[in-house]
Amino acid sequence: MSSSSRPSRKSRHAASVARVMYTNAVYFPNSRIYQGDTPGMLNYSCINHVYYAYASVAPDGGVLLSDEWADARAPVDGVQGGLGSLMHLKQKHPHLQVVLSVGGGNSSQIYPAVAANTLFRDNFARSALGLVEASGLDGIDIAWEYPSDGKQGYDFLALLATIRIHLPDDRFILTAALPASKAILQFIDLKVAADYLDFINLMAYDFFGTWSSKSGHHAQLYAMSKDETSAASGVAHVMSQGFPAEGILLGIPMYGRSFLHATGPGQKFRGGGGDEGTFEYSQLPRKGCKETVDKRHVAAQCLGADGGFVTYDNPDTVKAKAGFCKQKGLGGLFYWNAPADSKDKSRKRRDKWHLRMGVATF
Repeated sequence: MSSSSRPSRKSRHAASVARVMYTNAVYFPNSRIYQGDTPGMLNYSCINHVYYAYASVAPDGGVLLSDEWADARAPVDGVQGGLGSLMHLKQKHPHLQVVLSVGGGNSSQIYPAVAANTLFRDNFARSALGLVEASGLDGIDIAWEYPSDGKQGYDFLALLATIRIHLPDDRFILTAALPASKAILQFIDLKVAADYLDFINLMAYDFFGTWSSKSGHHAQLYAMSKDETSAASGVAHVMSQGFPAEGILLGIPMYGRSFLHATGPGQKFRGGGGDEGTFEYSQLPRKGCKETVDKRHVAAQCLGADGGFVTYDNPDTVKAKAGFCKQKGLGGLFYWNAPADSKDKSRKRRDKWHLRMGVATF
């Protein structure tokens, strides 16, 4: 399916650029419902897309809800289920688009088998269409973590092509979450992917963590050395391969990564604090720690207490990244995940979180 036969998406991109409108998106995982978080906690004055995560993929390619209680039956914002809440919110906020994210962290085994099989690809697309239409959703997001060789990259494109047969681009949104690492992106023909996708959600975070040999800014906009991955290098690679800038959403983490016994990036460390080396944004900076910003590489950090060196994004760095999006002509930003700063219901904390989102309303 060639790009020449698919003018509608590119026309929409062109119209979006002409209007100078940007996307401000957020992922809402259904697991948060068990923590007392709901879609109604989000600030829709500065959010226009919500990715509801995650739906599951069956061995035969069928797409199904991963948690029917949380998604469709639990009491959420006065209605039934997280999806029910978002459909209700769509009525209150006509600008809001809700996309079902399919896959996630456990998808690395199921997606390759499904994408490699013509029948399973068709099952995937047909069942995704049925779920989207039944729920009143605006489209789907492919969260395959991640195509890991050339064959899987080819099959990834075949899956996108099949989806577009059943979810045409004049009616439905189709996006894909992909890492900013060239080591993964090299397996996908991004110019061909542009024929099918409205957006790539570029996961510009987790560059460093407890698995790394040294500490580092896990969501740095600019790298400290040539061998490091950064948000800017990921964007540059995607654009260099022919994917349009306006189709890129730059990812912002709503959490920090901790490196114990380190005092900054590029150091040896011994494990991480918090929950498996992370602290949610609502928990930062750590108590008694001063927050500073590395303006050169665009990363916030705090040092001391039970976190050691913790690196994350704050309103200052998000504002800088929003400026980078405007400079490069990107489509906007997305956040993983929310509401990571809404548990503390005090006005101060809520305002802090809203500010962090609001600075990216461009």
